[in-house]
Amino acid sequence: MGTEAAQTVRNYLVPTIFKATDEELDKFCKTYNVTKAQLPHIKTTDAGLVGIAVGPGDVVKIHRKSWQTGEQTLYYRLVVE
Repeated sequence: MGTEAAQTVRNYLVPTIFKATDEELDKFCKTYNVTKAQLPHIKTTDAGLVGIAVGPGDVVKIHRKSWQTGEQTLYYRLVVE
């Protein structure tokens, strides 16, 4: 999952959030033919970002477990103010 620290909130309802590396972001953007600016946004004040050293312009990856399939799904969000 990378070497970046995850958020400090630990609850089964809260998805795991990490700061995305440049390599991960480049690979994702090339695979889906999108730019960083086209990613969905997450605000710096979001409770899920507590304890993660991110600021506006950074990208986070969210690992969320599907209740229907039990599989992990990966989401990317651009951090904004």
